[in-house]
Amino acid sequence: MSRNIVIIGAGIGGLTAALAFACGDDHVDIVEQAPELSEVGAGLQVSPNASRILIALGLGDRLRQAMIVPHEIVLASGQSLRKITHVPCGGFAEDRWGAPYGVMHRADLQKLLLDAVTAHPNCRLHLGQQIQSSGIGALHERLGRPAPDLIVGADGVWSQTRKLVPSASEPRFSGQVAWRFTVPADVALTVLNPVNVTAFMGPKTHLVTYPLDQGKTINMVAITRGTQRGETWNSHEMATDRQDLLRAFSGWHRGIVSILRQAPEMNCWPLYEVADGPWHNGEKTVLIGDAAHAMTPFAAQGAAMAIEDGYELAQTLSQTVSGDLKPMLARFEAARGTRIARTRGRGAFNQFAYHARGPIRLGRDLVLSLKPPESLAADLDWLYGYRASGL
Repeated sequence: MSRNIVIIGAGIGGLTAALAFACGDDHVDIVEQAPELSEVGAGLQVSPNASRILIALGLGDRLRQAMIVPHEIVLASGQSLRKITHVPCGGFAEDRWGAPYGVMHRADLQKLLLDAVTAHPNCRLHLGQQIQSSGIGALHERLGRPAPDLIVGADGVWSQTRKLVPSASEPRFSGQVAWRFTVPADVALTVLNPVNVTAFMGPKTHLVTYPLDQGKTINMVAITRGTQRGETWNSHEMATDRQDLLRAFSGWHRGIVSILRQAPEMNCWPLYEVADGPWHNGEKTVLIGDAAHAMTPFAAQGAAMAIEDGYELAQTLSQTVSGDLKPMLARFEAARGTRIARTRGRGAFNQFAYHARGPIRLGRDLVLSLKPPESLAADLDWLYGYRASGL
């Protein structure tokens, strides 16, 4: 029996959920505040747990065309550029985890999903819609659509849908900010390897780099302590920001400092978290992605968890045999909550390791350098090898 689904938010999680529900013969309305969709933030990592789902949704060929497959994931010193250890990618990753690991533009992933959604006869996209919690229950009337059987809040950190879920957790600033920008590959060749994902580690800071645009540009994400800027997940660089960033990265290799000094205008992403709490209201409203469980990017799993959420929600509710969604929503929340908690824990461990200082940093480097790459890969089996329901 097909249902009427309303999804609030047309980001990566919302579009994945829309496509998954539509493929299950449900009718889906995707409602988005923006008058047009334009992802910012340059790049993201698509790990095998996420690419496996996108392939299952029929997006494999386009995904492979859009992604760059790095040779390795490298951990290196921000002070000396010395390679400490690595995890192989390419064929190794696909053989081990059953799906590719790649990097790509956020905009390309969103367009890939958007094209599939708009081409699907069960989906309708509504842009430029003002979304307030008080009006969500009557959205279907505004759109001239039947009353929904399910409302999915995929509207991010500052979710309006979250206000409909009693006792849901509110966003909390993590104390960290991510500075995102790109540079031409030839500018960075003396410092960066353009075929790898590299996490340069330093005291209280780290820098992640990887190729985009067929290797013509390098995506860079510099994470350090910072201040919150109100209800925003992205803001432009302000007058004093560059000096604050350079101060945070003082003591790093002069080549990296030079790139940071000369880089074009950066986007600042204050990093917020949404702690454990209810994701559904016991009736027909449920949260996914950042609306439910925003986390810091230290495990590079924000987009992947949203993709998993959207697909798993559709798979779980496909097993509903009555009109009562509460048992299935509870099952979804319990299963995903366990997965999110473990992923969040991995991110916290990475933050501790990446930002270590003094003797802890020296011990970290020694332990990592002695650990074989295959052993490091095995540590990721639970994360990258995860198979969502039915896969």
